[in-house]
Amino acid sequence: MSLYNHPLKAKEFVKNDERMHWHDKALWFVREKRDLASKSIPEWEKLRTYAAQIKSHTMANLDKYLLEFEANAEKRGIKVHFAKDAKEHNEIVYKILKENRVEKVVKSKSMLTEECRLNPFLEERGIEVVDTDLGERIVQLRKEPPSHIVLPAIHLKKEDVAKTFHEKIGTDENNSDPSYLTNAAREDLRQKFLNAQAGITGVNFAIAKTGGVVVCTNEGNADMGATLPKLHIACMGIEKIIPRAEDLGVFTRLLARSATGQPITSYTSHFHSSVENGEMHIVIVDNKRTPFLQSNSYKNALNCIRCGACMNTCPVYRRSGGHSYDYVIPGPIGSTLGSFRDPKIYKTLSFACSLCGSCSNVCPVKIDLDSQLYTHRQDLREKNIISNKKRVTMQFAVWLMNRPLLFSFISKLARKTIPLLPKAVIYNKYNIWGKHRDIPQMPAKSFKEIYKEEFKND
Repeated sequence: MSLYNHPLKAKEFVKNDERMHWHDKALWFVREKRDLASKSIPEWEKLRTYAAQIKSHTMANLDKYLLEFEANAEKRGIKVHFAKDAKEHNEIVYKILKENRVEKVVKSKSMLTEECRLNPFLEERGIEVVDTDLGERIVQLRKEPPSHIVLPAIHLKKEDVAKTFHEKIGTDENNSDPSYLTNAAREDLRQKFLNAQAGITGVNFAIAKTGGVVVCTNEGNADMGATLPKLHIACMGIEKIIPRAEDLGVFTRLLARSATGQPITSYTSHFHSSVENGEMHIVIVDNKRTPFLQSNSYKNALNCIRCGACMNTCPVYRRSGGHSYDYVIPGPIGSTLGSFRDPKIYKTLSFACSLCGSCSNVCPVKIDLDSQLYTHRQDLREKNIISNKKRVTMQFAVWLMNRPLLFSFISKLARKTIPLLPKAVIYNKYNIWGKHRDIPQMPAKSFKEIYKEEFKND
């Protein structure tokens, strides 16, 4: 059995029924905010189409735009480095830090550095790394990975944060007021910023024509990390390139609205040079991205702008939690990225999908996520790396769906009979499944008695 098994991890998450439902509602609330924000722009669908076209054009001409970006960045005094994989990325960052005798680093949220496991790499070499995004800081103190790419601590309640902060930074264990906890984190991080010798940031967009990078945050932590120390290192995947500054407006109008329902992020910061008497480096990473460009089925996955909208709407993610995916990026986009990169390891992720299509419907750059996940299932079957049980189930489904008359008959029969079954009545009325979804226990009344009670007025 694969160590990375979504069904087993999801089973652990749903054992806590109350938390599972809370997680579901919290993310759906964000999805509803996204819907309201999108409806405030009459040209929303045109923006999505235009954004998809820009990304597809850029990915089709990626070599040209990467070289253009490198040339323009170096004209501004920025040092550009290319890394083929996570190992090389980490070694480049460490070399830069070592040459500058850096021992303390502050880092803004960066899914690429999570992907490359930069933090443990640097910590093993004696460098202190402090994540400064509040959600990232919370999970760092708990020694957990983020469970969401925009809301890294969405799986935690304020009481969990209060307990963590009490243990790690000495706050009042019984005070879970969000303002109190936020102020405590700010006070603790302020000294970290002042003592830092280098700042590491992610990159939301890199503009080929200007040679600069754009970082979008709501807390200003990236600005602090990039401007207080003399050394700024920005880490980005090759897919972050966009051609022109004019294109940026399309994505900034889509990004925050899709992610959190905001018109725009609180800080949209442009970095085109180092601070005075300082250094700025940009590390551009492939790490198994270029193979996507060769695939007609999956190349659109590189268009992702990391808004997290697909996670907020996905019924599977909302009810199974981000940690159940065991991939650096969870949810639908993480499932297609992980399945393509390492199908044997992440063979269960393409099945963590109801094929409802909601992820594709909300994606700001129109990635066909549900189609990709469906195609992954076919690929896994052809490569003979799925279980026999799942293979037989899929073969039976194909057999049945190739017989439309039989399929229609069974569907009609199910629709008419299932609602009348006594078990269905019992489960709905008495919630017998219980907190842990155990095998149901029989109620005190018989099936016959309950059935009569339910239908006595019919």
